[in-house]
Amino acid sequence: MHFVKAKGILSSKNGMNLYRGCSHGCIYCDSRSKCYHIEHDFENIEIKENAIELLEQALMKKRKKCMIGTGSMTDPYIPLETELQNVRKALELIYKYEFGFTVITKSNRILRDLDLLQKINEKTKCVVQMTLTTYDENLCRKIEPNVCTTQKRFETLKILRDAGIPTVVWLTPILPFINDTEDNISGILDMCAEAKVYGIICFGMGLTLREGNREYFYKKLDALFPGLKNKYKEIYGNQYIIGSPENDRLMHLFNRKCSQNGIVHNNEQIFRYLQTFEQKNTFEQLTLL
Repeated sequence: MHFVKAKGILSSKNGMNLYRGCSHGCIYCDSRSKCYHIEHDFENIEIKENAIELLEQALMKKRKKCMIGTGSMTDPYIPLETELQNVRKALELIYKYEFGFTVITKSNRILRDLDLLQKINEKTKCVVQMTLTTYDENLCRKIEPNVCTTQKRFETLKILRDAGIPTVVWLTPILPFINDTEDNISGILDMCAEAKVYGIICFGMGLTLREGNREYFYKKLDALFPGLKNKYKEIYGNQYIIGSPENDRLMHLFNRKCSQNGIVHNNEQIFRYLQTFEQKNTFEQLTLL
């Protein structure tokens, strides 16, 4: 890890990244792409040493309450967070200044902060977004090697459900010839139904590859799925969007099962929900208590 001083912490859309780089080791990670200009080794985590100070300054200056988000570029619950606790410090400020919060993660480490997530959700709105890609635990350990497996994420979603925290699942990416099967998609959707997630974000069955993450992905294919890299190159060349040949069939399954279980699966509707700040009134808070 290494430390830097940041000039700012919140983006124009009120997103923040307390860290840059990641140690989860997911073979498909788009954040490795060169367009994001991460000049250091991806596993050498960059820590914004003044992030919490900058966040408090930004929240104090905001005239209008909003949702604060994190996790779009780097999973904030990497192992270093256990030691540094920057996410927890940020949550304390978000609660103090009565903003909403949403986070994208693959880690059950988020449960450490369940108390603060509940407190934020009692005042405003807190939404946890969890990525699920593989129903098969052994496959999960291959393609997402350094983070908790799908089963532990599923257990986390159920704990959040029972705590009254709304959840959204990212069903992405789906890797052609690896996890683009009916059993895989159906298994994940059954988990989502049991966990009573609010919605599932899905951009179709496939993934994106560009300079930086393509090379890393192909290196991992050679190690984990010998011969598959050549199949990708023959079919897709240097395409950015790598669509599964099973897309139509699997999307039909996805839409049908979401509708049957009352799960929102319109991406625009979900993103509106995630971006909409909600101030809960005193009566609602007393009811929760």
